[in-house]
Amino acid sequence: MSVEVTRLPTGLTVVTDSMPHLQTASLGVWVGSGSRDEEPNEHGISHLLEHMAFKGTARRTARQIAEEIEQVGGDLNAATSSETTAYFASVLKTDMPLAFDVLSDILANPTFDPAELKREQNVIVQEIGASEDNPDDLVFDYLQSTAFPNQPIGRPILGTRETVCSFKDQNLRAYLARNYRGPDMVVAATGAIEHDAVVAEVERRFGEFNGPAAPVPLPASFGGGVKLEARDLEQVHIALALEGLAQRHADYFSLQVFTIILGGGMSSRLFQEVREKRGLCYTISAFHAPYSDTGMFGIYAGTDSSDVKELMQVVVDQTAAAAGSITEAEVNRAKAQIKVGLLMALESSGARARQLANQILVYGRPLPIEEMVARIDRVTVESTRAAGAALMARAHPAIAALGPGEGLEGAATIVESLRRRAA
Repeated sequence: MSVEVTRLPTGLTVVTDSMPHLQTASLGVWVGSGSRDEEPNEHGISHLLEHMAFKGTARRTARQIAEEIEQVGGDLNAATSSETTAYFASVLKTDMPLAFDVLSDILANPTFDPAELKREQNVIVQEIGASEDNPDDLVFDYLQSTAFPNQPIGRPILGTRETVCSFKDQNLRAYLARNYRGPDMVVAATGAIEHDAVVAEVERRFGEFNGPAAPVPLPASFGGGVKLEARDLEQVHIALALEGLAQRHADYFSLQVFTIILGGGMSSRLFQEVREKRGLCYTISAFHAPYSDTGMFGIYAGTDSSDVKELMQVVVDQTAAAAGSITEAEVNRAKAQIKVGLLMALESSGARARQLANQILVYGRPLPIEEMVARIDRVTVESTRAAGAALMARAHPAIAALGPGEGLEGAATIVESLRRRAA
């Protein structure tokens, strides 16, 4: 097995997977901290910090950060989620030391220059505006806040205009010091790399990220409810959620299989019934978003306001029926889809680095491919039906919809329908 792991005295974990046939390397720093770790007066600071890391250090200007990576043909990027923030780079194998130098510099030595901060706050305000103009994005923000009301996990990652513009450099430094700690950080490198060389670079450049683990966020509580907003749109955009499962739950893969069977592709029950047979929408899908202590199962569709009531009734009927009628052929097809997605990550150094980092953050260790495949293979028709039945029994649905007002009331009827079926 080419995967190697070293845990440094600071608590930081280094994980690598050597792919000798490649000429490039993908590497990054994953921090087990995201928007869920924000205090009430810090809404949006995780995402702002991710932006500001690239806006200048004690040794480099924002332009120099971009130019030094791009002049060797590399790529530098970052991403913020509810529970993690990642900073990553892809470079030629000979430029790995440069990539580590830049990554460590932007995290250990950011200047948070007031002029750069003001500009980047304005950029994020524009990003918030773009999200609000996109109903496909906005309906999911509404769904998240309805599913997890009055808690960080339910708030939009971007923050609000007011909160984002309120932050000063001292707020960013306090958040960075509190949450970017060695025990909560993973450095992953894949591709044309050698483990010992990666460890040496990390020891040299990331030593100051020490101290105890960051505070654990409060447990999530799935609430449920309805959020409707009338808008002058061509379609009603609808998203439904039920409480899902945590990443380490024993039934996680059974619920993933149920989700794919219900709405995971063109052969799924919802796609076939709602789009192919009835022509009620252009797109419909089901998803399951797992977190460390809970999850969110959801269904999304966009449809004409006159078709909302029929579409939602079909969604309720198909979801309830699937829990008792899933077949072996459907289970095998869904398991194959999961396996292909899992194995395809092995063919991309970037995807493999993300996979390994997430496994360390979730399980505390990299999972051998054979173990992951075995977990998928253990899913049966019975376990899939049971996962669907348990999902339906958690009768506190959340629903978000926006679009023409005449179609919204029909969307809300799904809440009572699901509750009645679960009773």
